[in-house]
Amino acid sequence: MEHGSYTDLSKSTFSLMDEDHTFANSVRFTLNQDPRVTFCGYSIPHPSENRVNVRVQTTGDPACEVLKDGCQDLMLMCQHVRNTFEKAVNDFKTSKTEDHMDI
Repeated sequence: MEHGSYTDLSKSTFSLMDEDHTFANSVRFTLNQDPRVTFCGYSIPHPSENRVNVRVQTTGDPACEVLKDGCQDLMLMCQHVRNTFEKAVNDFKTSKTEDHMDI
């Protein structure tokens, strides 16, 4: 759910259900790398709620578009980390099987 002004689309607070610090801090970090973002922060209203409020303020671009772009960038980063990890595991397994064959 988005809470913002109809007249100024560059500032909005997004309430994300079923999320916690893991996602919110990752999105915050990613958005703060974007030069269009002047402020990004998050809060968790209550520890027993699985809800995160993410505040995004931009230099003029719509906050919802910047948030969407940030989530896509985060997804690409996660895919890169996963691919790098899987390659390293496969390389390690391959080197172990080659070591055992040199008996």
